Amino acid sequence: MEIEQNLMLLQELIRCGSDIYAWVYDGEGNLLRSNCPDEALFATAFSALGEKARMLEHSRASETPLILGNAIGMNWGVAYRWEAETLAGCYVIGPVFYYDVSMREVEQGLQSFPNLDVSVAWTAQFISALGRVPLAQSTILSRCTLMMHYCLTGQRLDASDLAMQSAASPQTEQRRHRDRHKIWLAEQAMLQMVRNGDLNYKEALNASILSSSGVPVRGKDPLRQAKTSGIVFTSIVCRAAIEGGLSPEEAYTLGDAYIQSIEAAERYDELSGIVMTMYDDFVRRVHRKRTNPKYSAQVQQCRDYIEMHLGEKIRAADLAELVGYTEYYLTHKFKQETGCSVNQYTKYAKIERAKVLLRTSELSVQEIADRLGLGSRSYFSRVFAEVTGYTPVEFRAGKGTGGE
Repeated sequence: MEIEQNLMLLQELIRCGSDIYAWVYDGEGNLLRSNCPDEALFATAFSALGEKARMLEHSRASETPLILGNAIGMNWGVAYRWEAETLAGCYVIGPVFYYDVSMREVEQGLQSFPNLDVSVAWTAQFISALGRVPLAQSTILSRCTLMMHYCLTGQRLDASDLAMQSAASPQTEQRRHRDRHKIWLAEQAMLQMVRNGDLNYKEALNASILSSSGVPVRGKDPLRQAKTSGIVFTSIVCRAAIEGGLSPEEAYTLGDAYIQSIEAAERYDELSGIVMTMYDDFVRRVHRKRTNPKYSAQVQQCRDYIEMHLGEKIRAADLAELVGYTEYYLTHKFKQETGCSVNQYTKYAKIERAKVLLRTSELSVQEIADRLGLGSRSYFSRVFAEVTGYTPVEFRAGKGTGGE
């Protein structure tokens, strides 16, 4: 009962921002209800265009929520409800278009379904109804799907945990709007996390995933395209890890192993898991390589904690409790090993993260200050200048980054 109430509230909240409709299927794929005025048309489309079959097939391999796309540019979000190990229901939101799609593109997309068993009259009605399908950014559909999953399971997931199954046609892919500068910024942030061995990489990885659907390689096999994208991603992560201090021998050997695993993958969810594991593996290896061997396990644990909680207020007393020392003993030992106090180290770590955000995001100076718990813009600018010799605005403009 509580799950249903949460879902009803979520559906109303979603409708406040866009006409994204909700659908409920039982565990066998029978439609139970929806709030879509064109229910019959879009329920038929969901089945005839293969989305329902892919939704059920994914549930047999994984419990993770799913984003479905088809050759005419329609997209759906799916989350599952389980009772014990039995699929009790499939909860769907959509359809939405990510960008304007012409009727000609729709007609061409429908031709990619040679076994489509629908009448000419239904097709005409369906094409007419597509004009009422809302436009929504991919980030909105992804976040709504993650919220729906949370309402059903209580489990918090990130965008990187979503399974993606896209089947866009070459015609619609050519029309897809790609903010390439924003994608480049997100990718640079993601690669910088590898170079730094930064264990707090989730945010950068999510930003990249929500900005781009991958390398735009055209072809008739979506899984092949996803594999190509995964291989390219592995290659650039491998090189970023070398720049971060990993030996070429170790990096290339590891990269080759992951590329072989990508090639052997038979499903999207399997492929996604391999890529996420690869990224995490490289980050952790660089982190270990950059860890100074002179640091004791306790001081290294404190350093890791600071790196993972840069948006919070970090106190020496909390770190002392973490490692089982008195505050006096920890502060003495930390300064002895690192050469700076806990507060100084935290400040330097925050400024290093700020430098990454200034170089690789479009966040304002105040937004970065807020994200790192550095207070007002003026205080952040003063601290940043003390450490780097430049203000955040000057640094973003290229000073101190080799851009002069």
